[in-house]
Amino acid sequence: MNTAKDDIRLGADIGGTFTDIALDVRGTIFSTKVLTNYAAPEQAILDGIAIVLRGAGLAPSDIGIVIHGTTLATNALIERRGAKTALVTTEGFRDVIEMRTENRFEQYDLNLRLPTPLIPREHRFVVKGRIGAGGQELQPLDDAALEEIADAIAAAGFGAVAIGFIHSYVNPVHERRAREILAKKLRVPISISAEVSPQMREFERFNTVCANAYVRPQMADYLARLQTRLKDMGANCPVFMIHSGGGLISVETASEFPVRLVESGPAGGAIFAADIAERFGLEKVVSYDMGGTTAKICLIEDCAPRTARTFEVARTYRFCKGSGMPISIPVIEMIEIGAGGGSIAWVDAMGRIQTGPESAGSEPGPACYGRGGMHPAITDADLVLGKLDPNNFAGGAIKLDSSASKQAIMRDVGDRLSLDTMSTAFGICEVVDENMANAARVHAVENGKNISDNIMIAFGGAAPLHAARLCEKLGIDRCLVPKGAGVGSAIGFLKAPFGFEALASRVTRLSQFNADAANKLLRGLKASAESFVRAGTSGRIDCEITAFMRYAGQGWEIPVNVPNDMFGDDAAAQLKEWFQASYQRFFGRAIDGLGKLEIEIVTWSVKASNQRPHAVRNQIAAGETAVAAKVKRPVFDPASGSVQTYAIIERETLSSHDRVVGPAVIVERETSTVVTTLFDAVIQTDGTILLIRKGIQA
Repeated sequence: MNTAKDDIRLGADIGGTFTDIALDVRGTIFSTKVLTNYAAPEQAILDGIAIVLRGAGLAPSDIGIVIHGTTLATNALIERRGAKTALVTTEGFRDVIEMRTENRFEQYDLNLRLPTPLIPREHRFVVKGRIGAGGQELQPLDDAALEEIADAIAAAGFGAVAIGFIHSYVNPVHERRAREILAKKLRVPISISAEVSPQMREFERFNTVCANAYVRPQMADYLARLQTRLKDMGANCPVFMIHSGGGLISVETASEFPVRLVESGPAGGAIFAADIAERFGLEKVVSYDMGGTTAKICLIEDCAPRTARTFEVARTYRFCKGSGMPISIPVIEMIEIGAGGGSIAWVDAMGRIQTGPESAGSEPGPACYGRGGMHPAITDADLVLGKLDPNNFAGGAIKLDSSASKQAIMRDVGDRLSLDTMSTAFGICEVVDENMANAARVHAVENGKNISDNIMIAFGGAAPLHAARLCEKLGIDRCLVPKGAGVGSAIGFLKAPFGFEALASRVTRLSQFNADAANKLLRGLKASAESFVRAGTSGRIDCEITAFMRYAGQGWEIPVNVPNDMFGDDAAAQLKEWFQASYQRFFGRAIDGLGKLEIEIVTWSVKASNQRPHAVRNQIAAGETAVAAKVKRPVFDPASGSVQTYAIIERETLSSHDRVVGPAVIVERETSTVVTTLFDAVIQTDGTILLIRKGIQA
């Protein structure tokens, strides 16, 4: 094995506007941002690789590993650009994905319209055969009917098939048999819910297997093209994908289960923030990732991002919870809104400025890009306000047209509201900043947290431009902007472990708990999770076991951490004790005095990952040396509501313990950090910028 080559690793993150590339050469990062190529997404990766290799003086053959994350699967679901997909399901359950859970996500909207299911009714096929809730066969599978369904699917030209049978998470024998029968007559990928999402609740499980089948041909084709193009350029290294839970999986696994790639890019950002939190020993962090298309908020506790077993894609109703497409897979929990640098500003029927969720993307991009974009975006407003240098955007690779920004802002917004150019640009930025602040508040409240108790970590191409103002709105006193913040998610990929989470739902009351059966189930989950991880590492693998438990009769479960050990005769009593402690931690008190109220386990989870080296600890430093700026320019200051003279300082000229007194703009190739009048900036020993409110001790 070539040790020198193993020390050269590359991360590639395809976003809606930019594709970010980060090359780690034995601890030194070379990075770049290139516009995403919608027609051939892999081309932007190859272009970016060529740039960073040239900067590092290396050849493609020197790369030891490529780690990739992408929004392509997410975009395919949102834009409904997947394969023509058939769903084969149990007789009587054809309309589960259309009926949903019957919850009204907007209680008082009499004209409420539920989201259109991913697979229309005429593309859903039913077959007799029934598995009971305990895993027993109640009715044999109708093999002859499946033969006829296979003929119908072949004749109709479907590109993928999803199979979802009732209670298959307990006993997958019918789904596997159905796949075997269909595969004899079909030459298309077939996904079964027992493998994609072996969890209770049929709506979420059926929807997840449908989503997996829907994007599978497209993602398999893309990943095959990417590997071929990389080899053609001389990069004969393994390629791994980051999944939504924050671990790395092989390309083969990603091709079979592409739904695991949904939200893979934002997961890299959360890992990046968690690594920064560990380096500075921060227990309460809110990560703020604002790119070209969206902004993501994630809570980091004890140096680890919060996780969940399900999330929603493509919310259709004012980003209301419940109005999207549920995906039942392990995921890093975050809130995402359409607020990126490319988000388009507009005026609604009530005369209010609105931003997003529509984005100008990379094609045509904001008006200032000069690529045909006619509508004003957040980047246009930032440019008009003086936050951006039109001649030094993306290191000078993209020249910005200030006059085009002003014309677009006034035509679409300012003239309609009788505002001048500067007031209009300020209004646009205030709206997007308030939208992000409100999203952060809601996310914190939903998790029982106070947002102002956290330190912010800002990254992404647009976040450092808005971070100080966001801190002002949220009452946050300190914000870290790490080195490489403009390509934070791509750097996060390089810090991700090889990891996979295997789940299985088995509803079991503690009064009926069988230690031998539980040990057997967990051994199988461990073997499954470790097999995925072993594809990328030969090192030690650690396993984390979680039991999702509840009081009998409750609708949802809480996670209970369980030791990675065999259960013995006293396991039921121990599980009860662990559950009650977790319940009290979540809700303030356990439920006592109700006599024989049962506790039950619903789902088991085993998360396997390889060990990663711990980060070197840094102490937050106070600035001692005030830096004098040689260059200044007028920038609109939100705190004072007027144009102020801001110092303009190159980040690479700053040293450890330097203090930049606000107002100022600290510029670098991939982003710029705005230090408003209420903040100062202190350079840390590792080059991280600490934005700190004036009068607050570091």
